[in-house]
Amino acid sequence: MQTPALSELRTTFPRLLLEHAARRPQAAALREKEYGIWQTLTWQDLARLVRHLACGLAEAGLRRGQHMVVVGENRPRLYAAMLAAQSLGAIPIPLYQDAVAGEFVFPMNNAEVAFAVVEDQEQVDKMLEVREQYPALARIWFDDPRGLRNYSEPGLESLDALAEAGAAFDAKNAGFFQAEVDKAQPDDVAAMFFTSGTTGNPKGVVHTHLSLLDRAHAGAVFDRLTEREEVLAYLPPAWIGQNIFSYAQWLACGYVVNCPESTSTVTIDLKEIGPTYYFAPPRVFEGLLTSVMIRMEDASAPKRRLFHWAMDVAKRVGPALMDGKPVGGLDKLKYALGNLLIYGPLRNTLGMNRVRVAYTAGEAIGPDLFTFYRSIGINLKQLYGSTETAVFVCLQPDHEARADTVGIPIQGVEIRLADNGEILVKSPGLLKEYYKNPKATEEVKTPDGWYHTGDAGFLDAGGHLKIIDRAKDVGRIKGGPNDGAMFAPKYVENKLKFFPHVKEAVAFGDGREKVCAFINIDFEAVGNWAERRNLPYAGYTDLAAKPEVAELIRECVEKVNADLAADEKLAGSQISRFLVLHKELDADDGELTRTRKVRRGFIADKYGVLVDALYAGRSSQYIETQVKFEDGRTGVVSAELRIVDAKTFPALRSAA
Repeated sequence: MQTPALSELRTTFPRLLLEHAARRPQAAALREKEYGIWQTLTWQDLARLVRHLACGLAEAGLRRGQHMVVVGENRPRLYAAMLAAQSLGAIPIPLYQDAVAGEFVFPMNNAEVAFAVVEDQEQVDKMLEVREQYPALARIWFDDPRGLRNYSEPGLESLDALAEAGAAFDAKNAGFFQAEVDKAQPDDVAAMFFTSGTTGNPKGVVHTHLSLLDRAHAGAVFDRLTEREEVLAYLPPAWIGQNIFSYAQWLACGYVVNCPESTSTVTIDLKEIGPTYYFAPPRVFEGLLTSVMIRMEDASAPKRRLFHWAMDVAKRVGPALMDGKPVGGLDKLKYALGNLLIYGPLRNTLGMNRVRVAYTAGEAIGPDLFTFYRSIGINLKQLYGSTETAVFVCLQPDHEARADTVGIPIQGVEIRLADNGEILVKSPGLLKEYYKNPKATEEVKTPDGWYHTGDAGFLDAGGHLKIIDRAKDVGRIKGGPNDGAMFAPKYVENKLKFFPHVKEAVAFGDGREKVCAFINIDFEAVGNWAERRNLPYAGYTDLAAKPEVAELIRECVEKVNADLAADEKLAGSQISRFLVLHKELDADDGELTRTRKVRRGFIADKYGVLVDALYAGRSSQYIETQVKFEDGRTGVVSAELRIVDAKTFPALRSAA
């Protein structure tokens, strides 16, 4: 089956479901691993389940235009619940399953939510806690009944009970479901996604069936996706990236979406499924590579020598082969040998042996990391988009994937640059509005349909988009030898995070005479580094305080400074001083968003004493920090933090 024509996608999600069920009823739509065995749900079975859930929701009082939250991991019956709500003209709102109950109160109150479908006992408990502050939450349905047998809360039922009630309703009202599906139009609201809220309350991004399906279709055409693709859905459904890949494009193309048993089995499930179409943020690719390199360091000397020989060949030859460029006969032979002995088994170990297209987005990916995957035969590419643009704005064509760009504008997209360098986008995938927030909508959407992305960048000579930083975050150094120099904090932070030993970084410098930074080490990578050097440690705080670790990170910082010195515009962003934080930045502590974006302003306020110490020239600073544990308890982490000076380099001026 070929990808549907765009005219065919002036439709809705429920209609696409029914079309797949009618055309190929026994084909697999969703798979879920349960008790170690993959269970398949066909398109016909899915359509029946959605019909019954929709009828049950209607009988429970869900009406057209109302909102229903969905909270949990990727689960077939949660997907079915979203489709059921959309079948009635209601609007599903997926929320982050790892959020604490208090984080649900604002979006649910903002959207006036009375209905919730959740995965399990953990999410039920959160909803019951939310209901203490938001009594309007009347009905809660759960998918997994484990641990919920003795719960007798009003309005709490299983999805099984909802489906049974819906089946009885359907039997008495045979034409109801189809009539409701037929009422929906492509321009009707299909879903709402709450932004991560780096600087305040999250905003509800309203998308229509058309805006989501148009971008899903454009991405499918670009990469020639068909119903034969296999996808592993393991990222949060509340993140629009996962929603586009495993929901919108799933229904647009009709391929198979596989749901892992749990977050702890994702790596195993990845190997078993062998997806053909794969998406992950850079941190996932970094984690996979880190685990490989750690295992390789523990291998025998002959194996390490073979691995390094093969990787030297791959780095020299692999990217050219991936880009379809000519390669000498001897190099081809060496690469083939490396593929037999190293690259093929490595792709299999990573679960990427069948990957035809792999994408990364959300943050910049390190050039070495990007090159590694492409050099071993994985077609890793970058894309550019956001919640407000339904993800797909720019994609990298095959044979044109580079680490320093995010691709070319795809079908239906126009890009222009504002006078201040901000990227403006016009696309059929733009948000309809921010819910109940006309002022915010007016700030980002012009009357003639241009969306202000907030990102600063430019189009290179080949038409590829390059991103520098968030436009509002680009600042200037004030005073000192670099007075007036551009400061791009995210650009600097990303360059630091390209090193496997650095998990997170926060750079400061706007309006100051120099740049300073907080560093989070990668506990697994640095822990393995320490163990190989017989360096004992008793946890993250202890390891982060080691002078040897400070020296390791200093080397990383100075390499970044050397790179920045070669960039005439950003040479002033070199890091003069840094410290290794005593705790990992955490979304539960308000330091990161649920999509792991740094809340720089919040961190600057929370750790103001550390920022002051960096700029006051102190060599160390004591701090106590309250932290929140997974079970809701709070505690205090304290440490005397070492402050390290880093070498900076003269800017390399370009020739006149």
